[in-house]
Amino acid sequence: MAVTNTYTVTGMTCGHCVQAVTGELTALPGVGDVQVDLASGAVTVTSEAPLSDDAVRAAVDEAGYELANA
Repeated sequence: MAVTNTYTVTGMTCGHCVQAVTGELTALPGVGDVQVDLASGAVTVTSEAPLSDDAVRAAVDEAGYELANA
Protein backbone atom coordinates (compact mmCIF):
# COMPACT_ATOMS: atom_id res chain seq x y z
CA MET A 1 0.00 0.00 0.00
CA ALA A 2 1.42 3.35 -1.04
CA VAL A 3 1.82 6.16 1.47
CA THR A 4 1.44 9.78 0.33
CA ASN A 5 2.65 12.77 2.34
CA THR A 6 2.81 16.45 1.46
CA TYR A 7 5.58 18.70 2.73
CA THR A 8 6.32 22.40 2.28
CA VAL A 9 9.75 23.29 0.94
CA THR A 10 10.99 26.87 1.14
CA GLY A 11 13.46 28.60 -1.15
CA MET A 12 12.49 27.07 -4.50
CA THR A 13 12.21 29.68 -7.25
CA CYS A 14 12.62 27.91 -10.61
CA GLY A 15 12.52 24.68 -12.56
CA HIS A 16 16.08 23.83 -11.55
CA CYS A 17 15.01 24.03 -7.89
CA VAL A 18 12.17 21.61 -8.60
CA GLN A 19 14.55 19.19 -10.36
CA ALA A 20 17.05 19.30 -7.48
CA VAL A 21 14.42 18.58 -4.82
CA THR A 22 12.73 15.91 -6.96
CA GLY A 23 16.06 14.18 -7.62
CA GLU A 24 17.07 14.02 -3.95
CA LEU A 25 13.65 12.81 -2.77
CA THR A 26 13.36 10.23 -5.55
CA ALA A 27 16.69 8.76 -4.41
CA LEU A 28 15.22 7.86 -0.99
CA PRO A 29 14.52 4.13 -0.65
CA GLY A 30 10.93 3.23 -1.48
CA VAL A 31 9.97 6.56 -3.07
CA GLY A 32 7.92 5.98 -6.20
CA ASP A 33 6.72 9.47 -7.11
CA VAL A 34 7.46 13.11 -6.28
CA GLN A 35 5.23 15.98 -7.39
CA VAL A 36 6.31 19.59 -6.79
CA ASP A 37 4.09 22.68 -6.94
CA LEU A 38 6.63 25.48 -7.35
CA ALA A 39 4.12 28.27 -6.66
CA SER A 40 3.10 26.97 -3.23
CA GLY A 41 6.22 25.02 -2.31
CA ALA A 42 4.11 21.90 -1.77
CA VAL A 43 5.97 18.66 -2.39
CA THR A 44 3.92 15.46 -2.49
CA VAL A 45 5.89 12.25 -1.99
CA THR A 46 4.46 8.79 -2.62
CA SER A 47 6.41 5.90 -1.13
CA GLU A 48 6.04 2.19 -0.41
CA ALA A 49 6.27 2.79 3.35
CA PRO A 50 6.16 5.84 5.62
CA LEU A 51 9.29 8.00 5.42
CA SER A 52 10.89 9.54 8.47
CA ASP A 53 10.72 13.32 8.62
CA ASP A 54 14.48 13.29 9.24
CA ALA A 55 15.11 11.46 5.96
CA VAL A 56 12.91 13.87 4.02
CA ARG A 57 14.51 16.88 5.73
CA ALA A 58 18.02 15.57 4.95
CA ALA A 59 17.16 15.03 1.27
CA VAL A 60 15.67 18.52 0.92
CA ASP A 61 18.69 19.98 2.72
CA GLU A 62 21.03 18.11 0.36
CA ALA A 63 19.23 19.75 -2.55
CA GLY A 64 19.92 23.15 -0.95
CA TYR A 65 16.47 24.00 0.39
CA GLU A 66 14.60 23.83 3.67
CA LEU A 67 11.66 21.78 4.83
CA ALA A 68 9.19 24.13 6.51
CA ASN A 69 8.12 23.12 10.00
CA ALA A 70 4.63 21.71 10.03
